[in-house]
Amino acid sequence: MTDTYLGIDFGGTKLMVGEVDGNGKILASRQYATGYCSQRKAVNIMFDAIDDYLTTAVVNRDTIRAVGIGLIGRIDNKHGLWLQIDDDRNETIPLADLFSNRYGWPCFIDNDVKCATMAVSLWDIGQVTNNFLYINIGTGIGAGAVIDGKLVRGTSFDAGEVGFTISNVGLTDGVCHETVENIAAGVGFDRCARLLRHRYPQTMLTIPDEGRVSVKEAIDKSRMGDDLCQLLVNNATESIATLINNIVFTFNPEAVVLGGGVVSDGFLLKRVIAMLSPKVSRFLTYGITLTKLDPHCAGLLGAAATAIANSKEK
Repeated sequence: MTDTYLGIDFGGTKLMVGEVDGNGKILASRQYATGYCSQRKAVNIMFDAIDDYLTTAVVNRDTIRAVGIGLIGRIDNKHGLWLQIDDDRNETIPLADLFSNRYGWPCFIDNDVKCATMAVSLWDIGQVTNNFLYINIGTGIGAGAVIDGKLVRGTSFDAGEVGFTISNVGLTDGVCHETVENIAAGVGFDRCARLLRHRYPQTMLTIPDEGRVSVKEAIDKSRMGDDLCQLLVNNATESIATLINNIVFTFNPEAVVLGGGVVSDGFLLKRVIAMLSPKVSRFLTYGITLTKLDPHCAGLLGAAATAIANSKEK
C-alpha cells in the first residue's frame, strides 16, 4: 500500500483536513469553519474536525504515516510548539505532542507559509533548484527562503515576515510610506480603498460595511478604467516589485515563486516582472513564476509536505 499523510491547514476563517500521497495528490479532503479564537479553542476545533473526518471521510486510515499541521502564527517546528497566533494570542502549546498522543501518528507542525514553501520544494521549483524564494500574497504577505536546500527560520522562528518591510509607494502621491502588506495584500487593498475613496467618489468599486474589498473586483475594474482601482493596482504592483528587488539581492536565489489569492490569476505577475530591476532578473535562472500548486488547497498540500519532509529526517 502507498503511504499517505494527513494534512491539516488551519487558517483564520477555515480549516481543511485531507489525505495526500507522496506525489502531492489529494485523495480526499473536507473543510470546516474556524473564525477568530484563542489557541486553546483552535486546538479543540482541530480535534473535532479530525474526529469527524476520520469517522466520515477517511480513505484509508491504515496507510497514514504522519500528520502535518500548517498554522497561522509563530511555530517552533523542531519542538512542535505553537508559540502564538499574534501578539494578543501567545500561549505556548505543545501541539505536535497533543496530536501524537491523541491519534497515535507522528505529528509535525509549522507556520502556514513555511509549510507551503515545503510543498513548493517537494512538488514545484524545488525539483530543479535548492535556492529559491516562495512569496505568498494573500490576506497578508509572508515568504519562505530555501537556501542551499535549507529553509531559513531565524532565531525566533519568525524569518520570512517580509510583509512588514517598508515600501516607498505612498497612498498620497508618494508622501506616505507604508508596509508592503498594507498596500499589496488583501488587507492592504481594503485599507487603501477605504483611505482613498473620498478622493474618488465616482469609483465603481464595492466597499462593504462589513468584510473586505474584493481584490478580484479591484483588478477587474482597474481594467475597465476605474481611477481608484487603477491606483490600488499600480501601488500594489510597485510594492511587490520593490519587495522582490530587495529580497532577491538579500538571498541571491535562482528562482522566485509567487502564490496566494492576490496573484493567482497572473495579472499582477506580468506587471511586476516588467518593473523589476535588470540586475535582479539576471541571476534568476528560473525566473519569477506562479506556483504550480492549486491555490485553493496549497495550505493542505503544505501541511502534508511538512509531514513528509520531517518524517524523512527522523
